[in-house]
Amino acid sequence: MLNFDDDVVAPVAAPATPAKPAVAPVAAHAAQPGTPLSGYHAQMNEQPQTVTEPPVEVAKASRVRAEDKRVINGGADVNQLVPFKYTWAWDKYLAGCANHWMPQEINMQRDIELWKRADGLTDDERLIIKRNLGFFVTADSLAANNIVLGTYRHITAPECRQYLLRQAFEEAIHTHAYQYIVQSLGLDESEIFNAYHEVKCIRDKDDFLIPFINTLTDPNFKTGTPQADQDLLKSLIVFSCIMEGLFFYVGFVQILSMGRQNKMTGAAEQYQYILRDESMHCNFGIDLVNTIKMENPHLWTESFKDEIRGLMRRGVELEYAYAEDTMPRGVLGLNATQFKEYLRFIANRRCQQIGIDPLFDKAENPFPWMSEVMDLKKEKNFFETRVTEYQTGGALSWE
Repeated sequence: MLNFDDDVVAPVAAPATPAKPAVAPVAAHAAQPGTPLSGYHAQMNEQPQTVTEPPVEVAKASRVRAEDKRVINGGADVNQLVPFKYTWAWDKYLAGCANHWMPQEINMQRDIELWKRADGLTDDERLIIKRNLGFFVTADSLAANNIVLGTYRHITAPECRQYLLRQAFEEAIHTHAYQYIVQSLGLDESEIFNAYHEVKCIRDKDDFLIPFINTLTDPNFKTGTPQADQDLLKSLIVFSCIMEGLFFYVGFVQILSMGRQNKMTGAAEQYQYILRDESMHCNFGIDLVNTIKMENPHLWTESFKDEIRGLMRRGVELEYAYAEDTMPRGVLGLNATQFKEYLRFIANRRCQQIGIDPLFDKAENPFPWMSEVMDLKKEKNFFETRVTEYQTGGALSWE
């Protein structure tokens, strides 16, 4: 007689019938680095191609053990969430669900009135808003595509997959928020949504990211070799530490600075919620990277770390160019020179979080108030609109 701890031998499967052709959407074939961005998005709209489904493997009948799970290249059943091994991923999933919000909850009336007034905002302030929206409306779409079409299928820990599903939904909410701001202010949608084609500093950032999206979304890419696993790890670092952990921060500082001066308070409130979400995305990605390093120490070579250092430096250069373009003159008490220091400070922090020595000596944070904005619990009614410790249902405290 078997007990529940014994391995059960799976019955012999009946002879497989020939696989039927199935229509499946083509994952974005990545063009090699340097491929025009428009080509990437054109590929996203390709017609479905006929592919042959792989034979379905007979699932192991033995029960999943937590110690058998791996973040990548795992052999345990990805459909069995428990027993938990990566509790940090599950905790972040629960926190994300508790922090749910929707753009329509924020009142945009004051922003609309301010935008329509001829003397409401300076030309430099209006440029900042348009540039920010021009970058962010496509950046979060790129992030969502990277998760859904790439990262998710290469991660074999179900707890991590659960958070990635939540993260993908949050990216959709963020894109919705930017569209809601554009629509509320009556901006030229074609100008804002095509900025990634037409504004060099935005295009350069997206072109930097595209090859790393292409790596993971290529249907022929598979993990399991040191080179492929390093390519995956590199892409995860680029998206968690550079895209979400660096490329978003000039825009966050600019829009939140407006909110602190009682300007564009509706947009600033939405950016505050987005910053909270993106901080979680960044931290999750860093935990994912560090766990892969721990489980696969052979990937963390000196040459690989040198490559990551080079990517981080390039990320700082691109984001600083964006800062210079969005604010050619000082505005809101900010200037581009401050952002050079800020970006170096953030880059050092991201490097330390993944186990690399700081790149820039004595870089300091010129915007200490940003640390408090990221912790919404510290500031209620930050923009005098609503409780900013946003949580749903019984998790929300109104005291």
